[in-house]
Amino acid sequence: MPASGKTTVANVLAKRLSLKVIGGGDILKEMAAERGYEMTGEDWWDTAQGLKFAHERASNPEFDREADDRLKDRIAQGNVIVTSLTAPWLSDRGFKVWLNADPERRAQRMAKRDGTEIEYSRTALSIRETENIKLYKRLYEIDFGKDMSPFDMVIDTVGVSPERIADLIMDGLKTKGFTIKK
Repeated sequence: MPASGKTTVANVLAKRLSLKVIGGGDILKEMAAERGYEMTGEDWWDTAQGLKFAHERASNPEFDREADDRLKDRIAQGNVIVTSLTAPWLSDRGFKVWLNADPERRAQRMAKRDGTEIEYSRTALSIRETENIKLYKRLYEIDFGKDMSPFDMVIDTVGVSPERIADLIMDGLKTKGFTIKK
């Protein structure tokens, strides 16, 4: 789920395994740049250009399909850690982990991370989740947040450090027979 620790844990794993992290948002930014949008800073999504692209994206579901196709291509190349809300259902490759936390804890994390008020974060997460659930159901018939069948592991991140979560994932990789090179 959003603000469950995906990017933080992915970065811990990437450092341990000397792999690159690729996210769905990275692919969308790549697509925006190709369409002439000017990329400026980490908070690009909150700029006028980012908001304009988000509106364009929302009006055309093919943006998400194209982003997911590009992400599947990167997954097929291997040796990456992917943070994506759809990839677990769209690719048979890899070791898939669902990270979760209760909505209040996720709102607290988001508020701290983004420097926003907790109420704003609660509302933003609720809207984002509702929109994601509708979008992924419409595009792919995914029961986002309910269907855990693609996952090798499901981890509740509340009260667990990113390093410990990475340890659990590393153990799961070994158990499933993945070769781990350091």
